[in-house]
Formats: sequence, C-alpha cells, structure tokens
Amino acid sequence: MERKVSKLSGVALLALILSGCISQQQQPQQPAPVEPAQPVQPTQPVPPVQPQPGETVPQPPKFQSINWDASVTPMIAQMLKADGVTSGSVLLVDGVKNSTNGSLQTSKATAALHSALENNTQFTLVTPQQLATAKQTLGLSAEDSLGSRSKAVGLARYVGAQYVLYSNASGDVKSPALQMQLMLVQTGEIIWSGNGVVQH
Repeated sequence: MERKVSKLSGVALLALILSGCISQQQQPQQPAPVEPAQPVQPTQPVPPVQPQPGETVPQPPKFQSINWDASVTPMIAQMLKADGVTSGSVLLVDGVKNSTNGSLQTSKATAALHSALENNTQFTLVTPQQLATAKQTLGLSAEDSLGSRSKAVGLARYVGAQYVLYSNASGDVKSPALQMQLMLVQTGEIIWSGNGVVQH
C-alpha cells in the first residue's frame, strides 16, 4: 500500500512538474512595447514664385551693345594710308585690351579688326589659327592679350610679322575711347597711332 502511495505521489509530482513546464511554455510572450507611429503629413509642393502684375523682374547685367565694326573701320582706313608702311608686309593684330572700368566683349572687337583688315591690299594678316599655334608653342595662354610689348614683339618675330597693331579701349565702359598703334617689329618704332570713340 505504501509503495502504491509513494508511486502515486511520485507520478503526481512528476505530472505537476511536467504540467508546470508545459504551462510555462504555453504562456504567451509579452510583446515588446511599440510606440504608435505618427501619421506622415503629406508635403505640399512649393509653387514657383510668380512675379506680381506690374512687378519688374531684375535682368542679368548686359554687356554694352557696341558696334565694333563701325568703331574700328574708320581708324583702320586711316592706318592703311600711313606713311612708311611697306606694302605686302605681314601684320600681327594683337587682341584689343580692355582698360575700361567695366566688362567689354574684347573678342568681338578683335574680330572686327580682322574683318576690317580682311580685304586690305597693304598687309598680309597673321591668321587667328597661326597666332593660337604660336602662342601654344611659346607657352602663352590662348586668352593672353599681349599686354607687354616685348611679348608681342617676340610673337611677331616668331610668326614672321613685320608690324604689330595694338588696340586699347579705355575710360568709362559706357562710352570707351579706342586707341590704336602700329609698330614696326624690327625697331619698336610706332609709325602710326590713332584715337576714336567707340560707336554704339
């Protein structure tokens, strides 16, 4: 009888232990606390700012509209009549230098000089391509306006030019004055100089 009781109590104890294990396994795990998500506000597209009627929109700064052809042609005509110019000589046209108090489109001015000299019978022009190649060979920047005379003379000798034409725009950028000088490369002598007002 004792053996039965102890057997039964042992079985009951085992059943209790096992049921405790099972009940622990079956207890649902507490989920980790979750903070509620904040609703995302839809972003409104920002409309482009429209100028109000009658409101002026600022314009970017403009270059002065200069008529370079009209500005340089009369001066070139004077230069071609200058004494002491040997017909058929090679002429190097230096880029127009800007000495004004603002921005000038000097590349257009230089192009106008070449254009004005295109059909002349006095000089053979050094082409822009020859000039660019010579500058590259001599280690000068393609944009280099030959500010120093010695640089221009060296370049003129390199390309075989007998004359150099210097041009300089100076004064107020709104109405600049234009000076030109024709120089003999061999001696550095200025054989012609002229002044004019830039035409708008």
